[in-house]
Amino acid sequence: MSASEKELQEFRAEVAAWMRDNNPADPGFLLPQTFMEVGDERQLEFLREWQHKVWAAGYLGMAWPKEYGGGGVDAVFQSIADQEMRRHGVPICFNVIGLGWAGPLINDIGTEQEKARYLKGILNAEDVWCQGFSEPEHGSDLGNAQTRAVRDGDEYIINGQKIWTTMGNFAKYMILLARTNQDAPRKYDGLSYFLSPMQVPGIETRPIRKITGEFGFTETFFTDARIPADCLMGEEGQGWKIAMQTLQYERGAEAGAAGGQAMVRVTVDDMIKQLEGVKRDGESVLRDPVVRDQLVQAIMEEKAMILGDRRAHIGALTTDYPGSLPLSNKLRVTEMTRRMRQLAINLQGAQGALYVGDDEARQGGFWQRAYFNSFSATIGGGTSQVQANIVAEHILGLPK
Repeated sequence: MSASEKELQEFRAEVAAWMRDNNPADPGFLLPQTFMEVGDERQLEFLREWQHKVWAAGYLGMAWPKEYGGGGVDAVFQSIADQEMRRHGVPICFNVIGLGWAGPLINDIGTEQEKARYLKGILNAEDVWCQGFSEPEHGSDLGNAQTRAVRDGDEYIINGQKIWTTMGNFAKYMILLARTNQDAPRKYDGLSYFLSPMQVPGIETRPIRKITGEFGFTETFFTDARIPADCLMGEEGQGWKIAMQTLQYERGAEAGAAGGQAMVRVTVDDMIKQLEGVKRDGESVLRDPVVRDQLVQAIMEEKAMILGDRRAHIGALTTDYPGSLPLSNKLRVTEMTRRMRQLAINLQGAQGALYVGDDEARQGGFWQRAYFNSFSATIGGGTSQVQANIVAEHILGLPK
């Protein structure tokens, strides 16, 4: 039975009070803006403790099954909890690859043994997950993955390399796409999907330094690494199908995520507030008519995305192009986020050239750092160019 409006209002008030009372103080060091910047042990332990606290309070994984650490309630409660996390500006729930991609996948198609083994550790932040899809030299051609997995009795021997492995150096498990059949008639048919342990001999990670100076991504090398055969998800040769389902979660086109905040969210209102005090020709930049037009355009686009998300859940309003809003969500949101952060820097004038660590930088260089960090979201899960092709082919029916 669905919750009443009164129950939902009471729940919102309860969550708001908890977030207000438990929002941790500034730890005295720079916290990641997204899950892709967790670069050292201090950040990891701070965020691990916070995620565990949110889960223990009952505000994470609320729609996941109770027997596996979830709340077993309607997803609307998680949606409210997520809204209050955003509103109160609490830290991110960092274990996003587990919470948003691996966990929903295991919930939907995993065996009971896989659910019992993995789901609770994802929620309580004991088990960090990473993703082993992208490879050097293959760009966005995921179907051409060359990392090999060869069956040897009760084990698979893994050899190859993955790149852009977010939090690979901290991870206990990886969702891994590897080639089990070199001779398959189609390259996609030779791929298999593994829930691979990371802490085994033959698996090495090396951090990648980003333009921000931070870490978070790694390269992962497999050299005769042996993993148990029961790490295989589904059957050999089903890897491409399972990977595509994983990407549906990653791109926001499929529901099932545990909840929490994957990144520090900022709005156009936040941008306008940071521009107060910025002068141009002796007057507030906010009085410039061209600037005001740019801000109104940004407000309209932001509002359109909010309303589009609501519309996506009302079938009668999406009959023209079914699935168009969820499938285009990643492209629209990540590109708008990047443009909005760039506008925030441009409108700062000369101060826009300053960065984190400069005493004169507005808000400590928050917007500059946020702008640089925004590019990772336009690349991960398929670049904006790939997303545009998905919209063209799968929604508009255009030829390849």
